[in-house]
Amino acid sequence: MAASSGKRAAQLGALAGALAAGVAAGLVAERRVVHRRTQMPGETPHSPPGRESLVIASDGVPLHVEEDGPADASLTIVFSHGYTLSSACWTFQREGLRDLGRLVFYDQRSHGQSGHSDAENCTIEQLGADLERLLEERVPEGPVVLIGHSMGGMTIMSLAERRPELFGDRIVAAALIGTSAGKLASVTFGLPALAGVALKRTMPRLSVGLSRRAKILERARRGGSDLSYAMTRHLSFAAPVPTEVLDLMDRMIAGTSVEVISAFAPALLRHDKLAALPALKNIPTLVLVGDKDVITPPEHSEAIAEALPEAEYVVVPDSAHMVILERPDEVNRHLRELIRRAVQ
Repeated sequence: MAASSGKRAAQLGALAGALAAGVAAGLVAERRVVHRRTQMPGETPHSPPGRESLVIASDGVPLHVEEDGPADASLTIVFSHGYTLSSACWTFQREGLRDLGRLVFYDQRSHGQSGHSDAENCTIEQLGADLERLLEERVPEGPVVLIGHSMGGMTIMSLAERRPELFGDRIVAAALIGTSAGKLASVTFGLPALAGVALKRTMPRLSVGLSRRAKILERARRGGSDLSYAMTRHLSFAAPVPTEVLDLMDRMIAGTSVEVISAFAPALLRHDKLAALPALKNIPTLVLVGDKDVITPPEHSEAIAEALPEAEYVVVPDSAHMVILERPDEVNRHLRELIRRAVQ
């Protein structure tokens, strides 16, 4: 009996490890499966390239920047994206909000079209320094609204820790979407309890293992599978979305190497910026999350909202981690209201 229980525990651990590897390696959904299962009407906007520039980070990494909207607008809105994504994830916000001011999008280090970072600088603290440099170079004056999703929200918190005096002076509003102020090591990605426990124990070792086997995993992930489709759907969306949206997710995740995914994983697990949140108390702040988000679950946004009692706290029904793609109209409506409050 004991041997049987041990075997079942080992199987659960192996399953959790496999699922964790799927999460950490950002497995790309097989295109034929995507098209077979998600034929829905809809179209992802395809904006023409914006005004492009480079910002050089403190350690020399070039950050790719695109700007949209009026170049001489009095208000600038800066968008910071999440882990394994790129600035392309803001496509619906770029189309829907460009009348509000100058929009600035950038790719986080080692993501999208930005330059490669050494692993030791793949930290939330460095991302905050990158955002600080971006503001210095591309938005040297005038009011700024910061909008961050997932790791992008953590980037804003890191900036608040570095430069709290900017919030209320230069930075007049902030949106923290599908993000967390800490305790990400407790997230189980919606797995059953026992598998979740095994996942938390194996994630640090998995990160090291991924970095050592990056080339092998890159070849494996290019193959695609029904499992990878299921993982992408489970982690990103609460319901079927247009094929074009899944194709966009496909391109962003595929564009993030296993090496980069592995390098950032420890930083996300160590992330703890709850003490930085008071810097946002004196500006209009939106805290928004999908009710079925299993990557940064609603309780993480609730903890942020409790630390910022004046913030608007919104839980979007029937949506998951990629709420900005899944429910763009609702997200944009709340962002418009946030900006209206900031400039009134």
